[in-house]
Amino acid sequence: MAGIICAGHWVLDRIKFIDSWPKQAELCNITDENICNGGAPFNVIIDLANLQVDFPTYGMGCIGNDVHGKKILEICTEKNINIEHLHVLDNEITSYSDVMTVVRTGVRTIFHYHGANKRFSPQHVPIDVLKAKQIKIFYLGHLLLMDAMEDQDDEYGNVCARMLHEIQQAGIETAVDIATESSHRYQKVVIPTLPYIDHFIINELEAEKTSGYTVRGPHNRLILDGVKKAAHFLLEQGVRKNVVIHMPEGAFWLTKSKKEFFHPSLNIPQENFKATCGAGDAFCSGILVGLHEGWSEHKTLRLAAATAASSITSSHNSNGIKPMAETFKLSELWSHHTNHDATVAY
Repeated sequence: MAGIICAGHWVLDRIKFIDSWPKQAELCNITDENICNGGAPFNVIIDLANLQVDFPTYGMGCIGNDVHGKKILEICTEKNINIEHLHVLDNEITSYSDVMTVVRTGVRTIFHYHGANKRFSPQHVPIDVLKAKQIKIFYLGHLLLMDAMEDQDDEYGNVCARMLHEIQQAGIETAVDIATESSHRYQKVVIPTLPYIDHFIINELEAEKTSGYTVRGPHNRLILDGVKKAAHFLLEQGVRKNVVIHMPEGAFWLTKSKKEFFHPSLNIPQENFKATCGAGDAFCSGILVGLHEGWSEHKTLRLAAATAASSITSSHNSNGIKPMAETFKLSELWSHHTNHDATVAY
């Protein structure tokens, strides 16, 4: 079996770089801007293309028949992305995000419009077709941003959980990422899906929201023990194979057999730092490559950390990512040491 489906939340990002974060009713200056791929599956599939993976990838989701939708199709054509499962919906607005990035810090704030992603549902996922293609991994991101996937299901909790179970029954592994949002919906929406997720790839804030374990202390200090407890909780709630939690300091990986791995983030020289937009999805793309290829956890984390770091070298979500051999070299060039000041968030 070979190939990865990149399904779910397709977005066009409108990234604006600002000189400061204003108080309410105050003004700040936009110093630069660009329009590029956004949303987890769109970012991941572009990242995989830039890594030049040698297995097939397929985009799946819903966009509108509008200017933003046409831009998404244009980007996919330029990157030779297979979009036979990308549905163009009439009378829907393509999802977009206004991403405000403070130039001095690289910290981003996202204003998001759900748009056509509200309509993406199990009816858009032809499981029999995916089985016939012998797809290896079905990647879904970002759960919590696709309204129709949260519809009630009396047996499974929600229709997304049922769909993931049916995908597993077709012999396809499932990998899921979720959104970081200020809400209390994690327990209701995410928990029912966990028994039908093979690989759960999230950040530390999402782990905290889903598990209830605190992962950040005073002054934003990482509580690694809290991250570990969150990972073990998620495994106990049903995740079938792996829980991977990434954070500014690195990434923690817990396997079904309770083996634990930690890989520090890379130290990116300040002159190479541009923006953190898309870096979490870049990390995820590295993990997906390793899972698809059957690599060790250590090798997979090396690529994921290097892919995230390379993403940060560009103000575009994916343009910083280079072919795999070149990306791997970053794990040696920017290897971690005791200077934590050089690590950046992703």
